Amino acid sequence: MSIQHIKVIAFDADDTLWINETIFRNAEQAFAKRLSSFLPEDDIVKVLLDTEIRNLQHYGYGIKGFTLSLMEAALRITKNNVDADLVEFILDLGRGMLAEPIELLPGIEDVLDELSKQYKLVVATKGDLLDQERKLVKSGLIDFFHHIEIVSDKKEMQYKKLVKHLDIEPGEFLMVGNSLKSDVIPVLAMGGHAFHIPFHTTWVHEESDEEINHSKFRSFASAQEMLNFMRN
Repeated sequence: MSIQHIKVIAFDADDTLWINETIFRNAEQAFAKRLSSFLPEDDIVKVLLDTEIRNLQHYGYGIKGFTLSLMEAALRITKNNVDADLVEFILDLGRGMLAEPIELLPGIEDVLDELSKQYKLVVATKGDLLDQERKLVKSGLIDFFHHIEIVSDKKEMQYKKLVKHLDIEPGEFLMVGNSLKSDVIPVLAMGGHAFHIPFHTTWVHEESDEEINHSKFRSFASAQEMLNFMRN
């Protein structure tokens, strides 16, 4: 695999730069426990997931949309028997998620510091604009990046627009992320390079069973392992 033509490296944010999915899973478990008198907790999680996926087209990704889905799922689970205490509990879950401190993934700051001396770095991530900008500032990583791209979804069309904006060819673009579905498959489809760094927990909607065998694809156990590869 040749990376000598790469000019821009784009990083996903959530679960690539910092921990994110764990926060959602903890909120999901707290929600299921609170409503366990209505349904078994596993069934509650299934209702919530179904509600989240149906609502993506309306609310997009992020904590605010998740909180609205919690509210709707609660109405479904309780058959509209939602009292003020439960509403306040759900709102507190959402506010608590927004207030969570940013926990960087191991070694990511050193990796960005070294790569930024040779490549133009950008962030390409999904989610709520205000929330993602807030997390970038709190992370202390924002100065490493030349450009921040926060989109409603990450498909081939969005990557083509990003490459055009950056004034480079697809073969000069490398995407790094934890999701095969969002960070790898659409980038390879447009002719770019993609590095996959799995996070130990992946949201069901982001999972992919597709086996990838491509000359512009590599998978690494960590950002540091990726950096070691790029040094060689």
